[in-house]
Amino acid sequence: MDTPKAGTFEARVRAVLAGAAVGDALGGATEGWTPEQIQARHGGPVTGIVGPYHADWRHARPIAPYHKGDGHITDDTLMTHALVQVYAARRRHLDAYAMAGDLVPLLVGDEVWIPELESEALILQRVFLAEKWLVARLHYGHVDPREAGVGNIVNCGAAMYMAPVGVVNAGDPRGAYAEAIDMAGAHQSSYGREAAGVFAAAVAASLTPGADVEHVLSAVLDVAHDGTRAAVVAVVDAARGLAPGADDATVRDTLRAAVRPYDTVGDEYRKPALDARLPSRTKAIEELPVALGFCLAARGDYRAAVLGAVNYGRDADSIATMAGAVCAGLGGPDAVPADWVRDVEQASRIDLDRVAAALASAASEIITTDLAEAEDRRRTAHALLAPATVGASAGA
Repeated sequence: MDTPKAGTFEARVRAVLAGAAVGDALGGATEGWTPEQIQARHGGPVTGIVGPYHADWRHARPIAPYHKGDGHITDDTLMTHALVQVYAARRRHLDAYAMAGDLVPLLVGDEVWIPELESEALILQRVFLAEKWLVARLHYGHVDPREAGVGNIVNCGAAMYMAPVGVVNAGDPRGAYAEAIDMAGAHQSSYGREAAGVFAAAVAASLTPGADVEHVLSAVLDVAHDGTRAAVVAVVDAARGLAPGADDATVRDTLRAAVRPYDTVGDEYRKPALDARLPSRTKAIEELPVALGFCLAARGDYRAAVLGAVNYGRDADSIATMAGAVCAGLGGPDAVPADWVRDVEQASRIDLDRVAAALASAASEIITTDLAEAEDRRRTAHALLAPATVGASAGA
């Protein structure tokens, strides 16, 4: 399929999807490791696509049997593209019932190429436990979709694939937040669900014509609640306090220090504490605030923000996915290095033009319907209020 024409809505949609997928693929190679371990393994900071941390990836622990690195997307992108399929099929706004009725069947019924497994398999066979929960609760448990996320691990599982929600609500962060919060009720609770809504709002804001990082942050703080909002404020304030030209290590350390009080996982990423990932009104997932911090520190520059996330380690693929989607939404098609996009598409056997065309078509239809419904609502409101206004004037 041909690459969409520059300046079109489809081109902006492709930018978001490419920005997220490339961030995911680059970050997959460094996920779970510390900055020091990453630099020791690769002889310095990662500056592009690199191989897996362990050459014997199929048997090496703790991430066997996944072939991370080498341009391979992870479950973040697999879930994102599955959600695109749901929008393309339904062609309307989604809710928790759509997650149960359309997304879950894709996870258990359709084989796709899984780069990290180097084979075709069900998405269910690749996703983490927090995503397997969707299948257990909705497919087998028949739980009310609006409440199915209660009891799940509270992590970034729902947030990581919400970029399409921002696209179908482009320019309407509050609408994106509300839709993602409803959908994510099937998957997560507490601050995991909140992060899904806030990330969708950030992507929607990034697609507003003329938007910059400050516009995105303003939209985020307009909708965010509780620990998620507090964590974003803390990380953003810390990023604003960085000296001009601060080195990469200083940026990483500053962002980590700012999010630490809100992060339940703890400093030893592979050894979370007993109270990690439990519901809380004072905590937040680490990935979203840090991703926004890298966007701000990089002043919206895609390459700098994504590489900052990649070299941060910990949940690097999800952090880079979120930072990549937002910066690509702001910068458009030229923001994401073309060679990275080409190499990730080839290595992962994905066609971003095809996925973008499907999402852009559905999103355009949804937005057009929204405008027509808004006009109907305007006329209805006018008819409701006008007689009262006239009567009040006459009585006076």
